Amino acid sequence: QVQLVESGGGLVQPGGSLSLSCAASGSIFSINAMGWYRQAPGKQRELVAAITSGGNTDYADSVKGRFTISRDNAKNTVYLQMGSLKAEDTAVYFCNAAVVTTQYRYLEGWGQGTLVTVSS
Repeated sequence: QVQLVESGGGLVQPGGSLSLSCAASGSIFSINAMGWYRQAPGKQRELVAAITSGGNTDYADSVKGRFTISRDNAKNTVYLQMGSLKAEDTAVYFCNAAVVTTQYRYLEGWGQGTLVTVSS
């Protein structure tokens, strides 16, 4: 069983910055990858950024150069530093993790989501 808890969402002005964090807990043997997805009104869920245990990263084209994903493997935590925020970044951001449990089973977990609103 794996739980993911996001934090850091809120209201920020265009051009501002905001940091999100997501901590994974439970029967975790290892986390192969963690990532952030977002769901904006009227749009489908999209991958924002992902990072593997080895540090390889992937970003959506829309956030490259503005967002940075990082990971603390010891804390089973992933972070998303968001800068130069735009109104179109407004969305519910979800944390995702692909894990191997202590029973050596593959499992995918999702957080409850945290709302980021970019507005004046």
